[in-house]
Amino acid sequence: MADLTSLLQSFVDEGLVPGAVALVAHGDDVEVAAAGGMDLEGGAPMTPAAIFRVASITKPITAAAAMLLVEDGVLRLDDPISRWLPELASPSVVRRPDAPVDDVVPARRPITVEDLQTFRAGWGFPADFSLPAVQPLFTELGQGPSTDGVPEPDTWVRILAGVPLLAQPGETWLYNTCSDVLGVLISRASGQSLPEFLAERVFEPLGMADTGFHVPEAKRGRLTTAYRPEGDGLVVSDPPSGAITRPPTFPSGAGGLVSTAQDWLAFGRMLLAGGEPLLSPESVRLMTTDHLTARQRADSALFLEGQGWGFGGSVDVEISQPWEVPGRYGWVGGTGTSAHVVPTTGTVAILLTQREMTGPESTPMLHAFWTYAAGSARS
Repeated sequence: MADLTSLLQSFVDEGLVPGAVALVAHGDDVEVAAAGGMDLEGGAPMTPAAIFRVASITKPITAAAAMLLVEDGVLRLDDPISRWLPELASPSVVRRPDAPVDDVVPARRPITVEDLQTFRAGWGFPADFSLPAVQPLFTELGQGPSTDGVPEPDTWVRILAGVPLLAQPGETWLYNTCSDVLGVLISRASGQSLPEFLAERVFEPLGMADTGFHVPEAKRGRLTTAYRPEGDGLVVSDPPSGAITRPPTFPSGAGGLVSTAQDWLAFGRMLLAGGEPLLSPESVRLMTTDHLTARQRADSALFLEGQGWGFGGSVDVEISQPWEVPGRYGWVGGTGTSAHVVPTTGTVAILLTQREMTGPESTPMLHAFWTYAAGSARS
């Protein structure tokens, strides 16, 4: 496509999305585009300032928040998380991945803060969602598209303490749950709720005025309607008057934020600036460096598609597609979002849509946007 607007309009014209916002920035050169509408009902047209449920592109922000506490000296990466989450001091591990939840052995070592950051604590999603030790994550802990109805954090941790690990700490990369545990740990260690800590230490310093865990009434005119695929069309999964307009009982560090393209740009630019004005260059280096072994990457191919994992986001290490660049860091969100930074080209690339993904694999729509962003960086 000749420009970003044309690319987004093609998504709308094909019926893939009601609307979309995208942004590709190279230093001070920023291309931002909006296409389609806020909903399928002929309402307001999409604007670059639209607010989206950004889902898992929350994860890098939660990881950065934890590094603030490391820099404060409150946390160390090798600290056992039981210092702040004593409920999780004695985890058990299923004897085999397919074993019943009561066929367990003790964990060989404590879970550390770094285990949460690298998604190797032992809780989370493998390729096989049907395993017995995975089921309680859905049925009891609300690991899924919505946190509406999920218990409050202290109760959530008590329930998690009864769920066995799928693997020994440090052994296996497993998706999602570690970011939610990290969010509770940040709250306990800081003495603030996760929304309060992120607002004070991340959003306010970076000017991320539209990012948070719910949309206040004054901003609801900019909140998009969320959809999920059903049959040959789309159905509403959360209207502008839905759950996201109320503070959540469980603020999800894995996927609970709403945001805008401009707000995530501010976060991405912070990473490209070596952490200024939030983090040290060493914290950013740890966040954006792959920490996985070759076997862990291979075992996690359903989610990572051959790439590595830093803290809260993937890191490109294998170059097999036109959009892949060594060191590209970021992630995708199940509500149809994507955000990456590319240190070698100084690029921030963000796509926000209203179409829920149907699985962990990346989609042709994402591929088209990533290819455009990579091409614009080279031009």
